[in-house]
Amino acid sequence: RDLAITLSVFFVVFAVGQLFVGPLADALGRRPFVLGGLAVFVAGSVVCALASSLSMLVAGRAIQAVGACAASVLARAIARDLFQREELTRALALVMIAMAAAPGFAPALGTVMTALLGWRSTFYLVAIVGILVALHYRLSIGETLPPDRRRPARLLATLRSYADLATDGRFIAPAVSVSLVIGCLYSFFGAAPAIMMTGMGVSAGGMSLFFAATVFIVFGSGLLTAKLARRFGAAQVGMAGTLMAVVSGLWLLSQAGAANPVPFMAAVTLFLAGMGLVNPIGTAIALEPFGDRAGAASALLGFLQMGCAAIGTSLVGVLPLSPAGSFAWITAVSAALAAGSFARVTIAKAKAN
Repeated sequence: RDLAITLSVFFVVFAVGQLFVGPLADALGRRPFVLGGLAVFVAGSVVCALASSLSMLVAGRAIQAVGACAASVLARAIARDLFQREELTRALALVMIAMAAAPGFAPALGTVMTALLGWRSTFYLVAIVGILVALHYRLSIGETLPPDRRRPARLLATLRSYADLATDGRFIAPAVSVSLVIGCLYSFFGAAPAIMMTGMGVSAGGMSLFFAATVFIVFGSGLLTAKLARRFGAAQVGMAGTLMAVVSGLWLLSQAGAANPVPFMAAVTLFLAGMGLVNPIGTAIALEPFGDRAGAASALLGFLQMGCAAIGTSLVGVLPLSPAGSFAWITAVSAALAAGSFARVTIAKAKAN
């Protein structure tokens, strides 16, 4: 339950914070918010490392989320600044792989560090990583939004921009699909310890190894995305990814409550492969038409993603079902809704062609 609290707080702050960062970065440039966000993230990590109570740990996680949301939303916006079409899909696939690597490798690395150095060492490690990322960005990337492409940050104009995006099918259909799938992913991260360790008897080391293996699944799927999109069309490949997630959800429902970890891991693997297809494609389709407000579009997409993640992790703890049953229903229903939303994308693309 403490894990669910810290995750939910992190996701809620992360989601809301992006709505402010995106438009401000469209007005003032990417650089101050990337560097400032990383500085705040480092400060939050130190607070977590020094925490002497759950409330202090939760506060540190909230500070972390404020800083992390800036780097996350601007990673997509920077990709949109620099690339278009197939190159954008490829760049976003690499962003997705990097974002999957952290939660994938974290349990294994965290388990080892906690055993050797104590749990506080993990927060010191991410603080050091934040500093290194900031140095790399400052020295090798820098500003990607020139002054002539910036938009003034006015409250009413920002609200109108969000309203326009939320009612524009070109954005909202793929954005909702990606967000629902991401919500399933974080529901898995939140429910996995209870499902695999408590319910199935998998050791902490075994679960950590599986988490690490999931990174390579997402990596392989992400690397194939651009090639498949060139051959079959981006919308068709994205739709295939959502349907793979649907099949995974139904498979999980059929085995909910079973103590055998092998079919559970196989169903999760299928889901991750589908997510690796739809995430970069859906993100690229959602951002492509809005290069003039890439920060705001990326922010709203990130808000939807983290909102779904917060809802999913919360539902795992509050549904009157076992963790395995809750996760199965969350995945099946969310994936079905994602497929329905992405179907609008495929229909629109077919009509345009």
